[in-house]
Amino acid sequence: MTGRKKKVQISVYLDPPVMTMLQDYAARRDQSQSMIAEAAIASFLSPDADERREAAIAKRLDQVDRRLARQERDIGIAVETLAVFVRFWLATTPALPEPAAQAARAKAAERYEAFVTALGRRLAKGPKLRQEISEDINPIDEGGIR
Repeated sequence: MTGRKKKVQISVYLDPPVMTMLQDYAARRDQSQSMIAEAAIASFLSPDADERREAAIAKRLDQVDRRLARQERDIGIAVETLAVFVRFWLATTPALPEPAAQAARAKAAERYEAFVTALGRRLAKGPKLRQEISEDINPIDEGGIR
């Protein structure tokens, strides 16, 4: 005998999409489908298969966690930006008498359109506000404008 172990033949039933994936993979690797299937089964049954799957899942969860942390930061920036603006606006904008208030409302509509246009340009070209703000935000004082 030449040292090769005798292989045992089995029959398996595969769903057509799985069979197509096996055929395509074997063709790309220029290997037999039997060899690819044997390697896949051995990998699945190996004692470290669970650890590999757990490591892959942990890696994915870490990526998701980092994305969520960035989104949380971005939302925090947006909320604080709005709060600072509203506080500043309320502190600096006096109430107007009615004739002036009508003219102000007309001017406000014009200014709002300009604001939306500028916002659209900034969102399209950047930079984004979150890119301008340091990752390490040190509050100067919680009660006032920074």
